[in-house]
Amino acid sequence: MGFHNTNSKTRAQTHSLSSMLRRNVPFITSNQPRITIISTLRQKSSGGRRPKKKTYHRVLELDRVMELRKKPTTILELKTLIQSQPKNNPLFLRDLEKNVGFVRKWDFMALIEKHPTIFRVTGSPPLVHFTDKAQRVAHEEARARILMEPILVNNLKKMLMLCVDCRIPLETVEFVGPEMGLPCDFKGCLIDKYPQFFSVRAFNGRDYLYLEDWDSTLAVTAREARLAQEGVVVNMKPNVDEKKVKISRDGNYAGPFAFKVNFPAGFRPNVNFLEQFERWQKLEFPSPYLNARRFDAADPKTRKRALGVIHELLSLTMERRMTSAQLDAFHAECFLPSQLLLCLIKHHGIFYLTNKGVRSTVFLKDGYVGSNLIGKCPLLQFNDKFVALCGRGNVDLCEIKSSLQAVV
Repeated sequence: MGFHNTNSKTRAQTHSLSSMLRRNVPFITSNQPRITIISTLRQKSSGGRRPKKKTYHRVLELDRVMELRKKPTTILELKTLIQSQPKNNPLFLRDLEKNVGFVRKWDFMALIEKHPTIFRVTGSPPLVHFTDKAQRVAHEEARARILMEPILVNNLKKMLMLCVDCRIPLETVEFVGPEMGLPCDFKGCLIDKYPQFFSVRAFNGRDYLYLEDWDSTLAVTAREARLAQEGVVVNMKPNVDEKKVKISRDGNYAGPFAFKVNFPAGFRPNVNFLEQFERWQKLEFPSPYLNARRFDAADPKTRKRALGVIHELLSLTMERRMTSAQLDAFHAECFLPSQLLLCLIKHHGIFYLTNKGVRSTVFLKDGYVGSNLIGKCPLLQFNDKFVALCGRGNVDLCEIKSSLQAVV
């Protein structure tokens, strides 16, 4: 009987040990003090792996920009499609599929039905054209294009001045052209029109756009122009004790080599981070318009200069944004960082990389206040005016619906 009781006691202890091991609780014998058990359990519950540091913070206001641009982009695309038809030839609804594909045809037909203040469907077979009011507004685009021409010429020159050899593949210009506001026939209406500034020559089997005349007055970045406009006064005394300088909680520093930053709402920098970031803000760096071959790629000043190049490229676009693929197209010509996306995420106070939309997009943060773009160019002002016609109209929707159903 005693042997049986001993085996039972041993089995009970073994079961208790195995259950503690399964629960990851340290095995404590009964003769240890109670305070030791409590302290051990507390140490176990408060220990473990440290949570991963969050390196990506969403900016909902800029994500919202991508959502708000979906409908205007489709409206403007349909406007361009109607205007691109040969003279006196209307756009028949049956030809939509040929121009935009079977799937997108239904999106455009729904858009036509939803916005009778802009588009009107008449005739048999049905054709789509502008309403009288939309036609009057559409005529203002020519004026906006005239105002845009000197802006586009200067932006093209600045873009070429950022490249190490003042040249860039023509296909890259075509790739980023819509973001810069270039017309589809920019080669004929801009490049050929200004032979004193631009030329197209073959190099290594590819057509390149060359800069013919360096303009020193344009070698001023948007960051430098903003600082000059704000009248930033920098204390340049060498004996200033940096520890006595008040650290701004938002990371901004009034200096000639500082970037305007806007940290995400979920980012909480500590004092150590702000001190290091302020030293980085004060770090001088060469102008993005100087040739990148002159500098050592491993130098911190050169790495900061690369951020200045990205900042300037985004500043040359109409909406201060570009897809990551478009930005990467400048990699070889502008000596951009090898790990470009990681660099953008690291400097999330200056840039914002969002995956909203069909492609990932890079925003320049200081170009926006919330979801609103700062300083719209004449072409964007025209686009906003045209899209603003999307109000409720007095057109009979039944007529449009019956015409659309006839096409289907």
